[in-house]
Amino acid sequence: MRVWPRGSVVTVDARRHGELLAPSMRSVLDEADVHPSDLAAIVVGAGPGPFTSLRVGMVTAAAFADALEIPVHGVCSLDGIGAATTGATAVVTDARRREVYWARYEDGVRMGDPRVGRPIEVAEALRAQGVAAVVGPGRAMYAGMFADFAELEMPAAGGDATVPEAGYPRPELLAGLAGADLLAGRLPAPLVPLYLRRPDATEPHAPKPVRA
Repeated sequence: MRVWPRGSVVTVDARRHGELLAPSMRSVLDEADVHPSDLAAIVVGAGPGPFTSLRVGMVTAAAFADALEIPVHGVCSLDGIGAATTGATAVVTDARRREVYWARYEDGVRMGDPRVGRPIEVAEALRAQGVAAVVGPGRAMYAGMFADFAELEMPAAGGDATVPEAGYPRPELLAGLAGADLLAGRLPAPLVPLYLRRPDATEPHAPKPVRA
């Protein structure tokens, strides 16, 4: 399903998602000249991503949809990049802890589930799988590991020109991937985040016994 965006706000800032998300949503609605009551569904990236930022985005989407009594569709965030690729390509994004989230694509279709791993191990796995190109912000972060892979030019939403944020998920691609369900009026699957690993926070252990 092809989707043309009517409004867009892109901010790359890993530390301010909580304070920027709601104002950005308001700006997009204003740019598109749309009221919340005009919406028929919400589409949100379901990860993989860091625990806190992913939770903020998905909880906001779920709350917004619940208030409007409309469905919310979760889509793998890597697909918002990979769906625009051609050939044997991998999408690589920052997973922190010196790791990356990644998935392999064939002409824009994801092959298997997304994964998380160390960049050097991911690069070795991609070579073994015959991947020719790597895209996404993880490529620049670990340029030495992925230097021998081709770098695709990612088209902007409205044409063939590249844009600075082209290495990040594109909302119109995420919406397009949910399009078949939207057009058919099918209810979305339960909204489940793709964390791929446990959060940093853990339950405290019982205190160690102290000998007198």
